[in-house]
This record gives sequence, C-alpha cells and structure tokens, in this order.
Amino acid sequence: MFTLPKKERIHGTQAVSRLLAKGRYGYHGALKYCWLYPNGEEESRMMVSVSKRFFKRAVKRNLLKRRLRESYRLQKDAFPSGLDIMFVYNTKEILESREIYALVGEIAEELKTKVSSDAQTV
Repeated sequence: MFTLPKKERIHGTQAVSRLLAKGRYGYHGALKYCWLYPNGEEESRMMVSVSKRFFKRAVKRNLLKRRLRESYRLQKDAFPSGLDIMFVYNTKEILESREIYALVGEIAEELKTKVSSDAQTV
C-alpha cells in the first residue's frame, strides 16, 4: 500500500520532457513543484530534484531526496490519481523530515483543489 514502485516514478526522457514543457509550476515554502494532469496513466507519478547549486555534497542531496520521496510515499493517497509531479528542493537549509512531510501535504491539498476546479471548467 505505501510502497513506491517504478510505475509510480517518472522515468524516461519523453515523460520528463512532457512534464517540463506542458506542466504548471507552483511554490510552497522551500519546495517548487511542477505538475501535469492528466498524465495518461492510472497511477500518479513523481520525481524529485535537489540542486547541486545548493548542496555540493551528494550525501546531503541524497538525504533530502530520500526525505521527499518518503513524505510523498506516506501521503500519495492524498494526491489526485493520474497526476505527474516533480518536487524541486529550493533552499540552502536542510529541513527536518516532519517539515518536508508538512510541505508535501500542503501541496497535495493545493493540487486537489486545482485539479477539481480544472475538471469543472472542462
């Protein structure tokens, strides 16, 4: 139930390019995110990016990526199904897991309202 298999991760050049070209962007605290709905799949998919500009050491980048993936994994049911989302960590400070968890949860709530309002206008 709370796993993050490969089919729930964005991979491949075409999928990433499509997300970056057609996706919509938003900011929430230390996280920037790009989302695309619908993605043409049944599952929601995600990817994570932590810039080398902010964290030169791979150990710190990997720590933040793990925290982001874990926060998403625990809350993936809160996101609309059929959504592609990319999280970009966008600050120089290293946030605690609970802070990242809260940010991801707030983004999930924002996207629920945005996706439902988009569906009503179409």
